[in-house]
Amino acid sequence: MLSKEELTEFLKSEFPQTKCSVDKVGNRGASVRHKVGIDELRPGGTVSGPVMMATADVALYIAILGEIGLVPLVATTNLTINFLRKPLSNKDIIGKCSLIKVGRSLVVGEVTLYSDGEVEPIAHVVGTYSIPPQRS
Repeated sequence: MLSKEELTEFLKSEFPQTKCSVDKVGNRGASVRHKVGIDELRPGGTVSGPVMMATADVALYIAILGEIGLVPLVATTNLTINFLRKPLSNKDIIGKCSLIKVGRSLVVGEVTLYSDGEVEPIAHVVGTYSIPPQRS
């Protein structure tokens, strides 16, 4: 299992463009944070859908790598999002992921997204990732 620090370094190295950071990883799950600023907003004073989807995708990716190790070519095969309520434009987006199934070739997980500090979720996401065959 990879640590929060190892995964943070991996994100910095391989995905320097992401605004997500790792809050927690382990126990078949992860929590990530996406900083919200002017670039994340859309008309109406809310966080854009693509930002929320990206946060969920990173949460799933981190949870999976935390569980199976550093397999960078793990890839999203499906991501379904239900937008539940308007996120706050002045608070970070928090993604809390739980892995439902970890198989040899597929992983299924769910992510609940929140505006930081709020109790009610802003979105619910279910995603499937493909694990590439391991070469000997």
